Amino acid sequence: MAKDYYTIMGVSKDASQEEVKKVYRKLARKWHPDINPGNKEAEQRFKEISEAYDVIGDEKKRKLYDEFGHEGLQAGFDAEKARQYQQWGAFQQQAQGAGGQGFGRYQTYEDIFGDLFGFGEGASGFRAARASRGRDVEHGMTVDLLSALKGFRTELSMQMAKECPGCGGSGMDSSSGMSTCSVCGGSGRLNVAEGPMHLTKPCPQCHGHGKVGKVCPQCEGSGRVVGTEKINVSIPPGVKEGSKVRIAGKGEPGLNRGKPGDLYLIIHIKPHPLLKRDGNDLYMEIPVTVREAIAGGTITVPTIDGLIKLKVPPKSQNGQILKVKGKGAVKAKSKERGDLMVKLLVKVPQTDAKEILESAEKMDRYYKEDVRRNITL
Repeated sequence: MAKDYYTIMGVSKDASQEEVKKVYRKLARKWHPDINPGNKEAEQRFKEISEAYDVIGDEKKRKLYDEFGHEGLQAGFDAEKARQYQQWGAFQQQAQGAGGQGFGRYQTYEDIFGDLFGFGEGASGFRAARASRGRDVEHGMTVDLLSALKGFRTELSMQMAKECPGCGGSGMDSSSGMSTCSVCGGSGRLNVAEGPMHLTKPCPQCHGHGKVGKVCPQCEGSGRVVGTEKINVSIPPGVKEGSKVRIAGKGEPGLNRGKPGDLYLIIHIKPHPLLKRDGNDLYMEIPVTVREAIAGGTITVPTIDGLIKLKVPPKSQNGQILKVKGKGAVKAKSKERGDLMVKLLVKVPQTDAKEILESAEKMDRYYKEDVRRNITL
């Protein structure tokens, strides 16, 4: 059973922050381990008091605790989403009632005609509540570029609406027992009109179930609670910005034992300091020496598959791009690979050494024309 922090502190729920602070100081002086050396009971009591004060002594944490209980204190808890789930659950509960607005317990026009003409009635004389699939849920997920290119498996901890464990989704307190509805006598239906066409409607007391009981205190009759669920997720290689990854059956639970919806992860990519992606091709800038650019050579280049050897052709220019086939991103449909585009950046030595300057002067003789001949405004 979850701890009640107000009971541990011995304060009421409407106690002011100043009152809570005074009570904590008093209890801390009484139960502090330094004042009770070797007393295990005092040590445990002090831990409980400190844990409770950490929550109700903090105004923000206290508000979450008062509204959501211990669920509101978990890392990554989204209060706004939790409120939306609660409102949705309350709406669904109301929509199942015969006296609700709009269609009430009806979810489609087929349901209305089923009630009017008796379609689908069971042996008990009333139609079973219609099962419906739960809604799909979208959730943003930010990953680094390398992880997106390679693909990975991870575990997510998410707040989700789920079937109430206390009532199994029925909204009724099973421990209180169910009794036959006194209004409809257990049929779940009430007569609307007699005559050639016998019309009935769902009983407003039991909402067409024929049984009544106490409302489940855990979900307040909605049949759903907001909880934290750990989900194993596999992100395929090659996902890009805005990609949707479907996790089947991890959306909102269905109504009346209906199938749950799906969870869709919307992928967002963090920029990489070296790699850039354009379509399925990857771009990278690699520095080379003056000698490597002039004479050519073989350099080592990192890729998402590991290090490779790349040949730099003689007389390479600064900014020249070399293509490495098949070392880009995975194409989602064909599973083929894009290419890696390596841009050469010729780096000049940062030195005042005489022999370097003399060599540079000699090198100038080999330019066939003015390198800035086409630079005009």
